This record gives sequence, C-alpha cells and structure tokens, in this order.
Amino acid sequence: MTTSTEMALPPAIPGIELAKHILHRLFRDFDGCLRIRLWDGSEVHLGHNHPAFSLSFRSSKAFQELILARDPLRLAESYFQGRIDIDGDLYSALKLRHHLASLKLSLMEKAELAAKAFRIKLEKTASTSSDTPKWEKTFGQKMGLEPSKDLNRHAISFHYDVSNDFYTLWLDEQMVYSCAYYEDASQSLEQAQRDKLDHICRKLRLKPGERLLDIGCGWGALICWAAEHYGVSAYGITLSQNQYDHAQRTIKQRGLEHKVSVELLDYRDLQGEARFDKLVSVGMFEHVGLKNLPTYFAIANRLLKPGGLFLNHGITSDEGGWKKTVSTEFINRYIFPDGQLETVSTVQKIMEDTGFEVHDVEGLRQHYALTLREWVRRLDARHEEALNYVTEPVYRVWRLYMAACAMQFEEGNTGIYQILASRREPFSSPVPLTRRDLYRQPGIK
Repeated sequence: MTTSTEMALPPAIPGIELAKHILHRLFRDFDGCLRIRLWDGSEVHLGHNHPAFSLSFRSSKAFQELILARDPLRLAESYFQGRIDIDGDLYSALKLRHHLASLKLSLMEKAELAAKAFRIKLEKTASTSSDTPKWEKTFGQKMGLEPSKDLNRHAISFHYDVSNDFYTLWLDEQMVYSCAYYEDASQSLEQAQRDKLDHICRKLRLKPGERLLDIGCGWGALICWAAEHYGVSAYGITLSQNQYDHAQRTIKQRGLEHKVSVELLDYRDLQGEARFDKLVSVGMFEHVGLKNLPTYFAIANRLLKPGGLFLNHGITSDEGGWKKTVSTEFINRYIFPDGQLETVSTVQKIMEDTGFEVHDVEGLRQHYALTLREWVRRLDARHEEALNYVTEPVYRVWRLYMAACAMQFEEGNTGIYQILASRREPFSSPVPLTRRDLYRQPGIK
C-alpha cells in the first residue's frame, strides 16, 4: 500500500496529475520507500518509512520517455544526461530495478499508462534546462560483434585512457584497478591492494631470477611489486597508452629499469615458446571475447616453461554465453565495449582443453564488492576534483557503473576467481602438497 504527501505549491502544471497516477500504479506493490520529485517541484512519497533516496525528474519529457520506452537503459541515460537526479543512497536506488523488472501489467494497464504518458507529452510542459549535459556516445559496440585486435585496442583506450589523474582520485596509491584482497572489511584499500599483490606473488611461488610475464599489466603495480619484493625479472604488456606511460615513469622512479620492462603490445603478438617461468593476468581476460578464449589460453600455455605456473585472475558470470540483457548491454555500451564474461566452469574447461592442469581456484566475490564500494566512496568524496578531468556525464557513468557492479557481486550474479594452473606434464609437481606456504609468513606491509 502506498501513500502520497505533496508539498504546498502553486496550481499544478498540466501533466503533473497524470504523472502521479502513473507512479501510484507502478509502485502500488512496492515494499520499499522512496521519494519522487516531479518537474514542477511537487513530491510523491511512496512507502511509509523515511526514504533512503530521492529520484528527481528535471523535465516532463524525461518522465514521458521513460514510461513509453520501458527500457531501464533509458533511465540510466537520463541520469547520465542530468535529466534525472538521484539524491541519497545510490545503492538503494539501484534496487529499484528489481521492482521494475518484477512488474506484471496487463495489456489494458500498459495501454492506459501509455495513453496517460502520451497526454503528458501533448500538454505544455516545462522545457528542459538549457544547461543539461548532452551524452555523446564516443564508442559503441553491437552485441555479438567478434572481438578483434582493432576493437580490443579501441576498447582499452575507451576505458583506460580517460585520464590517469581521474583514476588517481579514487584508486590506491599504486593504481591497482582490480579486486583487492581483504583480511577483514575494515582494512584500508591501500593495505588490501598490497596484500592482493603479495597474495598473487605467493601463489605463483616467485623466486629471484625468474622471468615473469604480466598480460595486461595496467599501470604496472604488480610487475614492480614482484621485482622489488621477489627479485624476478618482470615484463608487462598493455594496450593503453596512458597506462604504458605511467608504468614507464614508475619503473624509472623506482630504479627498476634493469628488472622491469613494459611494452604496448597485443597478447596475440607475443612471440616465442617456453619463455617465462611464471605468467599472470589480472582483470584482462574479460576483454578477450568468448570466441578468443581458446586462443588466449593456448598462447599462455605456449609461453610458459614446463614446471612453471600461470595465474589467471578474472571476472565471471553466473550464466554462460554472454547473452543480451540489460546488464550486458549497459556494460558494452558505456564501460567495456569488448567485454564478455563466461562461467568459471567453462573457463576452467577451456584452460584444460588448451593443455593446462588446474591446481587451485579461489573465489573473491565478496572482496570485489568491498573494493567497488570503496572506489565509489572515494569518487563521491572527490566529485568536484573529478570534473577537472572528465565531464559530469562521464563521472555519472563511472559512479553508476561501479555501484551497480558492487551490487552484482553482492547478489552473486557476478563472480571473480583466481585460477592457478601449469602446463600438463607427466610426473610434474609445480606446487607444494599443501597451501601452507602461502600463509606461513605475514604479508608485506
């Protein structure tokens, strides 16, 4: 049951009452609580408790388009454009998608709501603010497009070459843009990311003098950590010019030129066989594309020395095949144009089919939820500074994207796994009999 309380205002402009009728029907069975502010300033309260957030429509057009389109992505786009604002708890607002997805309207009800929405459009309404930001699609991908080298390169640039300064605002001091590893939820992001880097190095059982390849090395945090703390010779590749430039500066600043190198290179262009003692890839294979996963793992297998170890750290889906949904279309349209996820079981099968023996699989779903929430908190706290490097629409894309991803991990629809493997060899023993060596010493602080 819903109740409405309206502010004392001048006579309602045409369309306001129609909008309220539509809202009361859409939220008739809503079991939460929210406040909706319409374009004339009036408010509709739905539910009985104090609302955790407010949804504000800046124009009747934004409201009318949303009702007629019945497309959740239209709501997201309106938020990016500033035609809809969310005040208060963003995570509570994102839960609205469950209510909207569960709505069961008869054909008659749909027709009645559409008719009311059309009447709002025909009546005179407040014009959209002239300063409303315009969202321009810089890059897009049709669902199902097969990832190629050109697509991967442009997609990486689209996502990672926003601005190093922008990422610096909310990442940790080492610029690690992947899931942290929390000993407990109260731990700082900086410590959790250091622990993650060390956890990976321990799993790989890195030893002084070994050669390490990092496929998709980002801003270079892991290759520098491995060289400094484990004495390896590390080589990283990336497709992002910004990441490459930052990594080169970091290597020089730390005096690691003799141990660490980075190159702008596609993994498919890596040459040679059995070149590296250890391989690692963190948060990269999501860009590979489902059709290219066998090629990706086959190349990794070719480059790894017998007895060596390969750790693949990546996001997975609870459904296979990367089917077209609201979530997948949102990610491909605004965040990762080439991103595609697969189930962890399928990933393991492909690894085995390309000659790997899987030794260890660790799920970090809860860790990524904590990481994403901390990123959002930091980004929110530095909103004004962020606008020095990106536009308001881009800021809103990142804010909504990371908050939505945090909820996906919390709800269990998305997972993330570290899979440790080696080339399948007779009489091979590349890892100890137990995991005790991973936890024998305290992590490096």
